[in-house]
Amino acid sequence: MTANNKTARTVGILFIIGTVAGILSVVFTESILTDPDYLTKLASNENRIILGVLFILIMGFALAMVPVLLFPIFKRYNEGLALGAVIFRGALETVTYIAIVICLLLLLPLSRLYIQAGVTDVSYFQALGTLLREAEFWFSHILSIVFSLGALIIYYLFYQTKLIPRWLSVWGLIGGILYLTVPLLGMFGYEIGFIMIPLAVQEMILAIWLIAKGFNNTGESELIS
Repeated sequence: MTANNKTARTVGILFIIGTVAGILSVVFTESILTDPDYLTKLASNENRIILGVLFILIMGFALAMVPVLLFPIFKRYNEGLALGAVIFRGALETVTYIAIVICLLLLLPLSRLYIQAGVTDVSYFQALGTLLREAEFWFSHILSIVFSLGALIIYYLFYQTKLIPRWLSVWGLIGGILYLTVPLLGMFGYEIGFIMIPLAVQEMILAIWLIAKGFNNTGESELIS
């Protein structure tokens, strides 16, 4: 097994880890955070929120490692774009994941104070809760934007280097464009999250492909030459 194919398999595993962790983070947190009485429910479900937060961090760090591992390979073709992938899908994505985690963790002490306040002076805590949820909302949209831009860079590089089948690269490019429209339109109140699905499916198929087959020999030989 070549070093590049070891990298391919590791990248595939990281994609799967990131996706599974992301799904688990939603399983643990979504029903609590979307409840109208979430400030009350948070205090009685702290462990679930903390587990959800840990899964968000696992997802973020796993996916952030993907462009880092691909950088030595991609830079042989285009060092600028390879660096761009590291910045968008590595550094910026990690920062936004951490910002989302901080917002969620700050809701926990706020929930405890809200319950202690009883029926008096709760409007202050509700306002702070709304502010933190709004911050999480905007950070999530920023995350989707930097994720999409990083994905477009990565799949453009994959397309040019032929390290994976071009149909997979084209699927990734189309999926990245669709994914990017979701946060952009979401900022104006349009919810079309379902069009994120094509890229999510593509990345799972890509992960399986990389684990099973590694990089294409043709792409590797062209990079070396």
